[in-house]
Amino acid sequence: MKLSETQTNLLTAAAQHPEHLLTDFPANLKGGARLKVLTSLANANLIAAHSQAEDGTTQFAITDAGRSALGIAIEAKATPSKREGTKQATLIELLQRPEGATLEQMVQATGWQQHYADVLVMPTNISNSACVVEHAALRSA
Repeated sequence: MKLSETQTNLLTAAAQHPEHLLTDFPANLKGGARLKVLTSLANANLIAAHSQAEDGTTQFAITDAGRSALGIAIEAKATPSKREGTKQATLIELLQRPEGATLEQMVQATGWQQHYADVLVMPTNISNSACVVEHAALRSA
């Protein structure tokens, strides 16, 4: 997509904004014209809805594609490092196996009490009856 001068200026200002928000709209960009510019940028995935302003309007932020369209290099997101040799790493390895892990296997691998390891697999949404049934089944396993 070839960017207009207005679109380029909006994206450039958003790229420099601490939250990457589109905030610096020209005074002459109002109503339908503003909507048209925002729609074309959103359709090209150069901006995305970010949050609601206090006045109820939607705030937009520049996306990675928007920064890329400006020629701005996108820094790679750091992947969390594994903490080798920890109980957490041991549990992750057990649970990532195709067959998964039983509660007994988790207790043996970590040395934790069963009631502590049980909390790790407890559903967080207890208002969902399917989760409650699943939790009961896990406890009786």
